[in-house]
Amino acid sequence: MRVIVAEDSALLREGLVRLLEDEGHRVTAAVGDAGALLAAVAQEEPDVVVADVRMPPSHTDEGLRAAVRLRRERPGVGVLVLSQYVERRYATRLFTENTGGVGYLLKDRVMEVDGFLDALERVGSGGAAFDPEVVRQLLAGGEGDVLTPREREVLELMAQGHTNPAIAGRLFVSVSAVEKHANAIFEKFGLGSTPGYNRRVLAVLRHLGA
Repeated sequence: MRVIVAEDSALLREGLVRLLEDEGHRVTAAVGDAGALLAAVAQEEPDVVVADVRMPPSHTDEGLRAAVRLRRERPGVGVLVLSQYVERRYATRLFTENTGGVGYLLKDRVMEVDGFLDALERVGSGGAAFDPEVVRQLLAGGEGDVLTPREREVLELMAQGHTNPAIAGRLFVSVSAVEKHANAIFEKFGLGSTPGYNRRVLAVLRHLGA
């Protein structure tokens, strides 16, 4: 895939570039701020952008705002956002913008190379990849009493961006069992007739009370 890396730490930026290129991806640009990221995307038309949430000049949410803008203006470009900590406000905002091709990982997860590359591939192919810890914190305090423990497990894995076969593998159950639990979740949140991927996002948002 063609990838742009946006990270203000030169050390981490160079590390990401080397990792991606070693895995056969083509890094078309590596930049240190949100303005340079938007300019690079316009010029290079990548498949995926890997961007830090906090970048110059204010080191608050420039990377996130650039990610949201890219999802709206260039929906064909996947965006994988990295953050040092779980920032619920930022994660929730990115999740609510989610129509596929988006992810939010903690930077520590990059050290788990296989997981990071899997997330990159999922985002690049139009799926989602939300860090398990991000999802756990997002769902904490939601309307969990309407779900069974197994349904909550399924909802968390759906929120992370896993497909039904992938969820089945992680929970050691059949795909049909996952589908049964997913349908029960949708029915409990009044989403039985909502089509496709958006239904998964809406189920999480209903759980959050959003």
